[in-house]
Amino acid sequence: MDKKYVYMDYSATTFTKPEVLEEMLPYFTDKFANPSSKFYSISEEPRVAIDKARGRVAKAINAEKDEIYFTAGGSESDNWAIKGIAFANKNKGNHIITTAIEHHAVLHTCKFLEKNGFEVTYLPVDEYGLVNIEDLKNAIKDTTILVSVMFANNEVGSIQPIKEIGAICRERKILFHTDAVQAVGHVPIDVKDMNIDLLSMAGHKFYGPKGVGALYIRKGIRIENLIHGGGQERGKRATTENVPGIVGIGKAIELAVSELDEEAIRLRSLREKLISGVMERIPHTKLNGPTGDKRLPGNANFSFIGLEGESLLLSLDFEGICASTGSACASGSLDPSHVLLAMGLPHELAHGSLRLSLGSGSTEEDVDYMLDVLPKIVERLRNMSPLWEDFIKKGDK
Repeated sequence: MDKKYVYMDYSATTFTKPEVLEEMLPYFTDKFANPSSKFYSISEEPRVAIDKARGRVAKAINAEKDEIYFTAGGSESDNWAIKGIAFANKNKGNHIITTAIEHHAVLHTCKFLEKNGFEVTYLPVDEYGLVNIEDLKNAIKDTTILVSVMFANNEVGSIQPIKEIGAICRERKILFHTDAVQAVGHVPIDVKDMNIDLLSMAGHKFYGPKGVGALYIRKGIRIENLIHGGGQERGKRATTENVPGIVGIGKAIELAVSELDEEAIRLRSLREKLISGVMERIPHTKLNGPTGDKRLPGNANFSFIGLEGESLLLSLDFEGICASTGSACASGSLDPSHVLLAMGLPHELAHGSLRLSLGSGSTEEDVDYMLDVLPKIVERLRNMSPLWEDFIKKGDK
């Protein structure tokens, strides 16, 4: 009998939906021509396909078609947005504001800029992973040129007050970038209503292919190029276009937005069953992040006193369950989550975290299986843990 297989790491990546793959396939084979080759007619179809995909992405976030630029993924989009704005506006100021819980694509980019003459303020977050608007207002200086705050956190699912942040930035004439990699296709986004100037996304987070993303740049904004070479993407991003990937992200975002409301309701129901089940069945467990609508529909994040995250993941994998302690991009690190530490969790609790993220393939049966397996694993690991033994001896509550 085959072992049961349950995937609960949709925040790390999603599968490519069959409808998406079907649209992509011709651009690997029959329609393979380089869209930048202007002197023969077979390049026309790939050019038209890219234009169609650009329109689909723009419509999904209420942008204009010529405000969408295709990239190789979320990390490139974040790097381009932050470095590009910083270097294009260094004559106006050198101060950037971000948060302590950003993805490393943003944090490491900001660290790079700090080594190159820029000043960065890292806003704190509260115990739920949310930014305080007053902290943002107080951090703004005359030299502030950019605010970069993620739309939704990849570990604890906290959805930031993006519209309020955007309004403050617009009023103060400061550019506002949001890393929306976890949010696009999962929560409603309107770049005009939310006063967003730049927005990053990645196709593989909403059932598109890996290796393709997009950056929204509001019309009229000056930005330096990140990649130099040919004149692709209207001279903004050199390299021959990844036509199949671009077609894929266009189809995927269209599908995701069309199903967004219905899928969010379904996932919230599964998420609440999962959260209540874990909290009821496993004592000395902490739910990390906010509740209700301030949390991504499919996200749940727990810390278990007396446990270490890696051993928990290995035990879950043995039972056929795919999960995570946090960002897949940092899974090779043994350090505790910077997000949980920023939220005020002590080192030992941050080390014993588990992120479970639900998606299109998730079912009630999957949640039931997790609720059957997880308590037994936690109990077994705690019985072997010196940390748990110390906790019991102290009689902590």
